[in-house]
Amino acid sequence: MEAVLRAQAKRAGLDMHFDSAGTENYHHGEPPDPRSIEHARRRGYELATLRARQVCAQDFSDFDLILAADEANLATLRAWCPAARHDRLELFLGNRALPDPYYGESDGFEKVLNLTEKRAESLILAWRSGN
Repeated sequence: MEAVLRAQAKRAGLDMHFDSAGTENYHHGEPPDPRSIEHARRRGYELATLRARQVCAQDFSDFDLILAADEANLATLRAWCPAARHDRLELFLGNRALPDPYYGESDGFEKVLNLTEKRAESLILAWRSGN
């Protein structure tokens, strides 16, 4: 999500800060899955320099919006986030979970990229118009 949003915001002339973090810490410091890197690279997104980190308390004040891939991660974020900032938490796709491609075939990575690009386009349009 981060690389796609960053690239689309840059193309739209928006100066925004994006970051990625997970609710688990067992991949801390590791790059994304090699398959994810390769599929993203084919579309012009660079993931190889990204490193996993866990969401921290500071994120809830540093970021205006925190997007979760699925309901389980959103629930964890809600549990960690101060109640006054719950309005900053949303599912990335708005009303449904982003599929997890890691246990499937390579077409799953393509599907996730398609969904991510489409949603990123709509978010960027909304942000450009001030909504």
